[in-house]
Amino acid sequence: MESAMMRLVLQLAVILIAAQLVGLFFKRLLRLPGVLGELIAGMIIGPYALGQLPIPGFGPLFPAAATSLGVSVPLYGLATIASILLLFLSGLETDLALFLRYSVVGTAVGIGGVVFSFVLGAQCGVWFGFANSFMDPVALFLGAISTATSVGITARILSERKKTDSPEGVTILAGAVFDDVLGVVMLAIVVGLSKLTDPGGRAPWGHIGRIAGHAIGYWLGFTAIGLLSARLISRVLKTLHSMSSIVSIAFGLALLFAGLLEMAGLAMIIGAYVTGLSLSRTDLAHGIQEHLRGTYEVFVPVFFCVMGMMVDFSALHGVLIFGLVYAVLAMLAKLLGCGLPAWLMTFNLRGAARIGVGMMPRGEVALVIAGLGLSAHVINTQVFGAAILMTMVTTLIAPPLLSKSFGGGSGLKLRARAGTDETIHSVPLELPSADLAEFVLSRLVRSFRAEEFFVYRLGGDTQAYQIRKDDMSFTLSLEANRVVLTTPARHEHVARFIVLEEILELQDMAHAFEKLQDLDTMKSSLLKGLFEDDD
Repeated sequence: MESAMMRLVLQLAVILIAAQLVGLFFKRLLRLPGVLGELIAGMIIGPYALGQLPIPGFGPLFPAAATSLGVSVPLYGLATIASILLLFLSGLETDLALFLRYSVVGTAVGIGGVVFSFVLGAQCGVWFGFANSFMDPVALFLGAISTATSVGITARILSERKKTDSPEGVTILAGAVFDDVLGVVMLAIVVGLSKLTDPGGRAPWGHIGRIAGHAIGYWLGFTAIGLLSARLISRVLKTLHSMSSIVSIAFGLALLFAGLLEMAGLAMIIGAYVTGLSLSRTDLAHGIQEHLRGTYEVFVPVFFCVMGMMVDFSALHGVLIFGLVYAVLAMLAKLLGCGLPAWLMTFNLRGAARIGVGMMPRGEVALVIAGLGLSAHVINTQVFGAAILMTMVTTLIAPPLLSKSFGGGSGLKLRARAGTDETIHSVPLELPSADLAEFVLSRLVRSFRAEEFFVYRLGGDTQAYQIRKDDMSFTLSLEANRVVLTTPARHEHVARFIVLEEILELQDMAHAFEKLQDLDTMKSSLLKGLFEDDD
């Protein structure tokens, strides 16, 4: 046990250092997304590259595990927790109103991506002779492998570019969630069909239908429970009066939802995202994000590095052409299958391309499905190698494309653009000095707290506060001798009333201060007491 724990600690140390250094190299010198560097770092140090080399007196640091994933169970467990943290924060960063507004187009995007990916993936196996027909189990597994979008990779890019709450961002995440649900349904169907003993056998459609119904029902049920109970959870958490306790319990709820949805047959990351999305409209959301940001920066790279470690280069031998064609078709399927519904409904070509590219990456789910097919002896090592190559190519190509795609203008059609950007007003309060401005800021913070707003000081050197209550959100900041209130137009009257009330109280305080008749006597008394010796 001690030897295993020592190995895990050393592995984690190497992963953290390698992921951070290579990630920084990609971001700062190559101007590419850091996630790309973290994936490549995993490929370099993994069990199929440098990790298999023996260290004198220790042996290989990353020996290939007996599992189909190629990494040890404890290491994969750490990566899983990191992925839950990533999707929980992605849910917190998502604008719930915008998410619901684009849920219809997100559903269409998810369906289109799954259908196109499944058809092209299965047909590719037929074209290259790995399957006899479209309904051959090998073709069906190739179709299922190509459907699963790696929402974790896309969520990381959206978060880095501050686009999680953009129309394209929420559509991609909504589509990816629905994509995962449909992926589970498709996998159930594929597994059912692959168990046929002969071409004339009958598929267990009743059982498959029950699995599909359960998957969709659990997803909708848990989402509804989360959204309906979010306000109650927020009120209960605020009674703790400890931000660290609030953050710990909130993340505990994300782990709980993740585990329950995994038990229900869905991916754990869906449960984490639903938890974050449910809490995103509460006044605790920003504080939770800020407290978890440091943990995110340390542990989320572990997930992507471990993802890179799963790439088995030896399995790619002999299937290079097939794997590359399979990868190109997989990317084309998402670009067309997700981009076309988006273009037909709400987005222009720029926005549709962003959504299509955002749905391109395949990741851990594709590897799990491929491993399932390999362990069940449905697909051989060549098909498994092609699946790995497809996963690697889509994972490496999609992040820089998605990052660069957000460099242009709006992705919405003109008729859909109206009303998407809420008007934000700034209300400056000019004061005679910086000290007085700081005093007024502290009084305003106290006033908002007295009105049961959740006030959280933002990080950094400047004094700035995020103020939230239900769906209302304001910002108070100090700029030299000015206090600036930033507020959405629809809630401006509430903010102005609270500020006005406090200004009137300060005015009464100033008048009372002016009525003090004997300030000199007060000062003399204080000075006298200060310099008198105690007897």
